[in-house]
Amino acid sequence: MGAHRWRSGGRRSLAGRVAIVAGLAAVGGSVLVGIGVADPGGLLPGPADGGLPGIEVLEAPSLVDLPAVADAGAPHAALPLVGTPHVAPTAPIGAPADADRQAAAAPAPASAAAEPQARSAVPVQRSGLVAGTPCTPTARACVDVVGRWAWLLDGDKIVRGPVRIQTGDREDPTPRGTFSVQWKAEQYTSREYLTPMPYSVFFAPGGIAFHQGRQDTPSAGCVKLVEQDAKAWFNYLQVGDEVQVK
Repeated sequence: MGAHRWRSGGRRSLAGRVAIVAGLAAVGGSVLVGIGVADPGGLLPGPADGGLPGIEVLEAPSLVDLPAVADAGAPHAALPLVGTPHVAPTAPIGAPADADRQAAAAPAPASAAAEPQARSAVPVQRSGLVAGTPCTPTARACVDVVGRWAWLLDGDKIVRGPVRIQTGDREDPTPRGTFSVQWKAEQYTSREYLTPMPYSVFFAPGGIAFHQGRQDTPSAGCVKLVEQDAKAWFNYLQVGDEVQVK
């Protein structure tokens, strides 16, 4: 029994020794392989060189060639920014475009330059009315029913006026047209209305006349004036003089 235990222990000791030898061999091979990778030529500096063991510096691999940059003076299109709308180039502020400069330098058309002269050469057509009145120079007395104004005229000149007047209403309107003085009466009373009509100058059928009268009420078709104007009309107008009522 004792001999059996000895043999068993001997076998274990031999196996352990074999494992140790194999481990040492593996470690030695790794060291040799590492030395071969680090220094393929076996040219490691030694202590005799007076320096520390050096490591060979490997050259960096060349970079991939990039596209050649165009010459600085050569025109090239710039790459548009992503999402930026294309904007057409414009001239600097204050610098007119070529078309504008050409238009500014071009002479004005002859027709445009001559237009003001052509307009000024056209004679102004006269209305044939006395300035400031609706009547022609043939009238000696002029009446504006709508505006309620009256004038005394001598050709194209105004002798008196405009003066305020009162005319008829819708029931008894003042007749419009061209008439002539028929007769005059310094003191007269209406037979129909029994109303005094001082300084009457009759010019239209139906007893229509210039005369003195109130200005706050319409007439029965006559042209009423204040006293001073009624006197002036009576003294200026003569039988046969033309009266225009507009």
